[in-house]
Amino acid sequence: MSLTGLKPHRAQLLLLAVVTNTSLVASLILGEVKTWGEIDWLDVFGEGGTAAMLLTWLIFILRSRPAGRVSTILTAGFGLVFLALWQDNLDEFIRFANSQWWDTWLESVPLPIGMALVTWGMYHWHEEQLVIQDQLRGRELSIREHTQVDSITKLSRSDYLKSQIEAELENLDDRIVPPSLLMVDVDGFDRVNREYGTREGDRLLKVIGDLLLMNVRRHDLVCRFAGDRFAVLLPGTGEAAARMMAGEISDAISNLAYKSDVQGNTIRVSVSVGLAQAKSLDATELMERANRSLAQAKGCSHHGCAA
Repeated sequence: MSLTGLKPHRAQLLLLAVVTNTSLVASLILGEVKTWGEIDWLDVFGEGGTAAMLLTWLIFILRSRPAGRVSTILTAGFGLVFLALWQDNLDEFIRFANSQWWDTWLESVPLPIGMALVTWGMYHWHEEQLVIQDQLRGRELSIREHTQVDSITKLSRSDYLKSQIEAELENLDDRIVPPSLLMVDVDGFDRVNREYGTREGDRLLKVIGDLLLMNVRRHDLVCRFAGDRFAVLLPGTGEAAARMMAGEISDAISNLAYKSDVQGNTIRVSVSVGLAQAKSLDATELMERANRSLAQAKGCSHHGCAA
């Protein structure tokens, strides 16, 4: 089994290895090794096999997850359960005096605590999956509707954006709030390409695209407009609500601690956001106004603007 993907979790796994080996050494020093005939091999296979499978589950889980709070909770929970089973299995090989209370303590106390932590971690993992599935359903609907998908970010392209704006404008009447359009540009993205290479830059664009999807509503549309510029179409959204969403998007990306795939460095980026609300039935005019707003926002971020 490949251990690729465990690097972000190596500190927790190292701690688990230290604790289990410490219990082994303590058991050998303070206990008495049983003779071959005294060992109950059925219990060895049952308890030892369960501990081995539990450790295998933990490795599978960590290989599929990033480092973070939920991963830490799951590691702690599975680690405590494994420690209890590990110590219980050591009892099959080592005899302890009644005065060695710590052996019984290691078998009994970590188990319920570990099961509670695993349950807690599974609950939060379940909540994560619901959010991810919600976003994937939105993306799946978008992909089914058209074939114009950007190969790097897997987002819609600008030509599909224009067709969707036109469709929104055609359906407008006096009762419907016109759509708003956000233009999101990554500040200083050329520096990332120079310092880390275009492959790393493409990977960062993919991550930013995913983050944008996580910060919009299901009926909004996120597109890669061009280069390091994204567009977010907000149907039926007034300027005040769109401005609030623009601020939330900017904050989310500013708080992104992106890790370089090769060097492991943390790359932090910010974005400038332009905003325009439809004032006519012309899709091109809406995109042009959003781009002009973006240019003004980038000028303010570089030179400062009066409040």
